[in-house]
Amino acid sequence: MSETRSAPDPAAPDTTTPATAAAPPAPPAPPAPPAADLDVRPAEWDVAKWHGRHLVDVDGTKLGRLEDVYVDVETDVPQFATVKHGHLRPHLTFVPLSGIRITPDELRVTATKEQVLAAPHLELHGEALSATDEATLYHHFGQNYTASGLESGRRLVRR
Repeated sequence: MSETRSAPDPAAPDTTTPATAAAPPAPPAPPAPPAADLDVRPAEWDVAKWHGRHLVDVDGTKLGRLEDVYVDVETDVPQFATVKHGHLRPHLTFVPLSGIRITPDELRVTATKEQVLAAPHLELHGEALSATDEATLYHHFGQNYTASGLESGRRLVRR
């Protein structure tokens, strides 16, 4: 038996030379957020839109409606909000806003309801807290406090 060889086809790819390197693959797309976080976006500091909205704790338990927002006098960043508690003797309770998340229906804070209910009852001096009361409030929620460089030493002002 004789073997017949045909001439190479000029249109066929050359298999005797190494293949050229292919383009590197595209980087993977960033992972999608967890399903529970799809309706949560980072806080936008438009506090005028926050008044009257529900505050909920880290577990989703309602804390009350937001009454006022207190911002840092040096940075203008919201630090605390107040909610009204009590039916017979209503009073304002401070809630820390660090780590706040805004959803279409509520403002979610990182504190627990127990922490908020145990917060010290502070008296306002006009529109502001005393520097001593501010320090007490920050320390209750485990936050560092440094008096401002202003003459009053106060760090918070109501907006």
